[in-house]
Amino acid sequence: MSSPSANHGMNPAQQEAVNYLHGPCLVLAGAGSGKTRVITHKIARLIQMGMPANRIAAITFTNKAAAEMRERAKHLIGKAAKDVVVCTFHALGVRMLREDGAVLGLKPQFSILDSDDVTSIIKDAGGTIDTATARQWQWTISAWKGAGLNSDQALAVAADDNERIIATAMARYEERLVAYQSVDFDDLISLPLKLLRDYPQVRERWQTMLGHVLVDEYQDTNATQYEVLKYLVGDKARFTAVGDDDQSIYGWRGATLDNLKKLPVDFPTLKVIKLEQNYRSTSAILRAANNVIGPNPKLFPKTLFSELGEGEPVRIVDADNEEHEAERAVARIQSLRANGVPDAQGKQYKEFRDFAVLYRANHQAKPFEKALRKAGIPYKVSGGQSFFDRAEIRDLCAWFRLWSNNDDDPAFLRAVTTPKRGIGHTTLGTLGTFATQYKLSLFESLFSSSLASVLSAKALGSLHEFGRYINDLQFRARHTEGAEAAMAFIMDWLKEIGYEKHLYDGEDSEGVASAKWSNVMEFCEWMAQRCGGQIDDAAGVTNTREIKNLLEVSQTIALLSTISEREKDQNVVTLSTLHASKGLEWPHVMLVGVTEGMLPFKLGDGADTLGGSTMEHESANEDIAARLQEERRLMYVGITRAQRSLAVSWTRRRKKGREMVAALPSRFIAEMGLDQATAKEDPREKLRALRAEFAAKALVTAANAAAAKP
Repeated sequence: MSSPSANHGMNPAQQEAVNYLHGPCLVLAGAGSGKTRVITHKIARLIQMGMPANRIAAITFTNKAAAEMRERAKHLIGKAAKDVVVCTFHALGVRMLREDGAVLGLKPQFSILDSDDVTSIIKDAGGTIDTATARQWQWTISAWKGAGLNSDQALAVAADDNERIIATAMARYEERLVAYQSVDFDDLISLPLKLLRDYPQVRERWQTMLGHVLVDEYQDTNATQYEVLKYLVGDKARFTAVGDDDQSIYGWRGATLDNLKKLPVDFPTLKVIKLEQNYRSTSAILRAANNVIGPNPKLFPKTLFSELGEGEPVRIVDADNEEHEAERAVARIQSLRANGVPDAQGKQYKEFRDFAVLYRANHQAKPFEKALRKAGIPYKVSGGQSFFDRAEIRDLCAWFRLWSNNDDDPAFLRAVTTPKRGIGHTTLGTLGTFATQYKLSLFESLFSSSLASVLSAKALGSLHEFGRYINDLQFRARHTEGAEAAMAFIMDWLKEIGYEKHLYDGEDSEGVASAKWSNVMEFCEWMAQRCGGQIDDAAGVTNTREIKNLLEVSQTIALLSTISEREKDQNVVTLSTLHASKGLEWPHVMLVGVTEGMLPFKLGDGADTLGGSTMEHESANEDIAARLQEERRLMYVGITRAQRSLAVSWTRRRKKGREMVAALPSRFIAEMGLDQATAKEDPREKLRALRAEFAAKALVTAANAAAAKP
């Protein structure tokens, strides 16, 4: 292992964070201040000081961040890195429930439901056929679970009749999850909390198992995750929380800055270390970022600084409307690619991958896509459809879920009808009624001796054949280990169920069917490689044994939110929402649509237009102030994605529904405090000048060539 006195090249604050090992530690890591480096070096330091690698847990929020941390730890530490528990909060929850969930009535092979399954179950539980209503209920139930409430507690705090209806639906939804031996993503946090809080033997086992816990992106934790952390570390409180209150932008999904406020109260010996040196951006960009975030109240004040030099001034670009704004963004990309902005070492950033266009809401991407296509510039829209959301991949995952957990009714219904196997809706309806009457899962019902009394011999025979086939697949999957065997098994299975024919029969376009089959092949190869250990378990939930059987791999699929995270870096311009851009960086960033009502997003008309009591007015004002602070943090995140150049654009008019309405530049543009000398630029002018210059040079070259001819 390379010596983690690879404090070489680390600044004093980073060194202090790495070397503080024996108590609670909060590392306030400003944007671009090297937090991942601190975490990986601290893991190395803990191992160097004698802590076994398997007693260290590093918890983060996305599979991508976990994979990057695992890779960097491996590079720094070597083989010992594979024993460190590097995973997301949800993946840790899966591991805890697989190992200890029996005390909650969960069998180890429980299923993890995806969002669409949850919606359909909530529809059924709440007696609605309206998807939008069910999605709204889903959000409310998720928020209650994130706050640590079950359906009884939710009913007790319900504010009105609508919330009481949702709490009642939540109770029925919970019953169905128990029956299906399934959990949703919120349960992967709330159920581990229940384990740690209510079962002392489980709590002691996990506290003994984990000698030091590191939490990345700590500002994004919700109330339940904070409680899980507290129980995991216990009285010894050996943990390192790494976060930045200025980058807390997920309040809408339960993240709370209260968790930062609670740390010094719950852990009085907390050591607070600030990382303020930014290694990403120039001074001009950081000055704008510091100015924007300045008005927000500070839990732990800090000011970012850079030694990368002043750099290019931040540019403000105004436009007539969204189409005009998109044209200017494209002109800027073309201009910078032609002209370049060298860094202090003289390096030019001219590749398409060096550019990003960031915006507040998904719908803002359209005019930029259109303008980039027109200019022949390749691009990708970050946060597009997840690989796992594709119908063909969801089909296969339903089969995997069913052979892992026979009680998973949603998976049963998808698998038994895809591809069609002569089992119709009438038969399935009768089976469902029978299962409900006898409190059995659909799969268990197949083998009940009483089922023959309600179904024809032919229907019963088809169901029995399907049930036996699932049992056979489960047995074979458990005994199929390694990449080659897994790939052979999967290909045989797809042939047996006629899945390729099913895809081609279901599509009018052969090209579409071919693309879907290509996705299936890619997915199957990826599954096989995970069985063989060629691909790390991106979810971080299995043990360190490299060769796995197909059943083990099948059980972790639902956690891998997107297979595209393993894609190689493409040489394309990135279009992304500000939320999706967090944690990423580009040499050239364009923040677009920075108008009042968009960024900050519509805050409301203020308490002065509201009826009601003074107390209600104050509450409304507090809510607006809190939302404005989060929007300001979002702007700060956007600015700090930029390494070498930043342009901020706004439009005088913008679309609102079908109308064009007048727009004003965002207050955040003024708050950036840019010098009066800052150029208001029209990149098209620069581009025209460049083209004229190139044309003149070409004429001179042609004239010289003509003169040189004999």
